[in-house]
Amino acid sequence: MKAPLLFLILIVSPLVALSQEEPEQEERITSRRSELWNGLYTKYRIGEKLFYYGEYHLRTRDQLVQNMGQIYLRFGLSYIINKNLEITGGIVTPFYWAPPEYADQELPYDKIVNQFRFWQQALFIQSLGKAKLYHQIRTEQRWRRDYYVGSPFELTYRWRYKISSYIPLNSYKFQPGTYFLSLYNEVFIQTGKTIIRNPFEDNRAFVGLGYILNENIQFQVGYAKSWQQRDSGINYNNRDLIRFSVYHNLDFTRKKKPPVDFQPVF
Repeated sequence: MKAPLLFLILIVSPLVALSQEEPEQEERITSRRSELWNGLYTKYRIGEKLFYYGEYHLRTRDQLVQNMGQIYLRFGLSYIINKNLEITGGIVTPFYWAPPEYADQELPYDKIVNQFRFWQQALFIQSLGKAKLYHQIRTEQRWRRDYYVGSPFELTYRWRYKISSYIPLNSYKFQPGTYFLSLYNEVFIQTGKTIIRNPFEDNRAFVGLGYILNENIQFQVGYAKSWQQRDSGINYNNRDLIRFSVYHNLDFTRKKKPPVDFQPVF
């Protein structure tokens, strides 16, 4: 079996499995909602192997756009070790809107709550014929709090592994005018003193279509299924995510280097 086909099976399998859960497990699902995630991803060369990395997200939820969900800002510096390995580190400042059910609570709560995070990442790149396979390992240190007024910030840790592939559809390599298939599956694990019943945080499986406009701009749209464990450890959020992403890269070095090879949208 060819590697891209095998990878497609690995990505689609979690989606099929979720629809075939035993009745007892289905009863544990307490929330089913749809969300719209819009993201701008930037990667700007500021040195021969050094890049500024940025992500800027606007996310809405409940029938896709009924309620505000998050504004998510990620900043970092990336260093290209070689064509198959790069490392990144930085900070994250997300802002979360309280879910609508908090309006029914008697205790006072904040409608918007922010978090503070550090993050580190290693990205390993493989070539499989005309396809590319990416292994992303990301760690995060998160200071987060509840929505109730006066809740303290608590430190937890998140560990993420994503395997993804980008397969050109109308050309052999990634170049302007190329349409490509985008696939990934990502597993989220969390640890810390306050993480007792829900060490498994999330699994996201994604399938999408991308287009390379030119060497600086790429677009991607697709669907992700998220299976998210709640604090109780027995209840889950079953989320349908529609994602639209724009990828933008520039070269700010005085002596222009060869154009950066196609990079995935994360």
